[in-house]
Amino acid sequence: MEDQLLCCEVDSIRRAHQDVNLLNDRVLHTMLKAEENYLPSPNYFKCVQKEIVPKMRKIVCEEQKCEEEVFPLAMNYLDRFLSVEATRKTRLQLLGATCMFLASKMKETVPLTAEKLCIYTDNSVQPGELLQMELLVLNKLKWDLASVTPHDFIEHFLSKLKIYPSTKQILRKHAQTFVALCATDVNFIASPPSMVAAGSVVAAVQGLYLKSQDASLSSQNLTNFLSQVIRSDPDCLRACQEQIESLLESSLRQAQQHGSTTETKRVDEDVDLSCTPTDVRDINI
Repeated sequence: MEDQLLCCEVDSIRRAHQDVNLLNDRVLHTMLKAEENYLPSPNYFKCVQKEIVPKMRKIVCEEQKCEEEVFPLAMNYLDRFLSVEATRKTRLQLLGATCMFLASKMKETVPLTAEKLCIYTDNSVQPGELLQMELLVLNKLKWDLASVTPHDFIEHFLSKLKIYPSTKQILRKHAQTFVALCATDVNFIASPPSMVAAGSVVAAVQGLYLKSQDASLSSQNLTNFLSQVIRSDPDCLRACQEQIESLLESSLRQAQQHGSTTETKRVDEDVDLSCTPTDVRDINI
């Protein structure tokens, strides 16, 4: 009898199961107390930076395919660094790559290597430069990399909602998308992670129309409930939710406009091959 080979597909990334013992109010209250220690200065563009402006901050990490928690953590490192250290705009890409490098070490199951990150920057950053900047960032952050991010709160909030596991999984993904979106916008720099997480959960619930399944998931009821959980004013949380929804609409509108512009350029290039583009595009990591 011939041996048969059994091919089993496994996830490329192995993760431990969520420890339910950590989803308690004592841990939540500890994070609420600690989150203020990791908030960057909201005015660093005016008070510290001379060359870097808000539009330069928007860093995209699509190519890296990071785990969900890495990007917001990297942006926290970047904002905290820029809050205390004046940086030339020519070194912003190096700083962004370095923050991604550190956040990956903290959160990813398989961290990004220095060589791979340099490839993602089209080799405009060398491994030696990355390692030198890593030491500078660590020094300026006083080696305190255990930042509290919105992702730390999402699971706590979801554990308090009476919804099916399958629904919770979809809701988690939507909330994480909102958190990543907020991490790219300068208007959320000074927002506490708990507020961003709660606003993202409420926005996700409304976007998925889960309010029709349970009255407790209506916008008002959920906002009142989560505002009590994070010890915040309901109006502040509602304003944060509306700001997140507005950011999503703006992002979608820009994506549609970019798509239309790309199609128009393709047509123009077919008609007149001698024309040259005069627009300047931002290069994001």
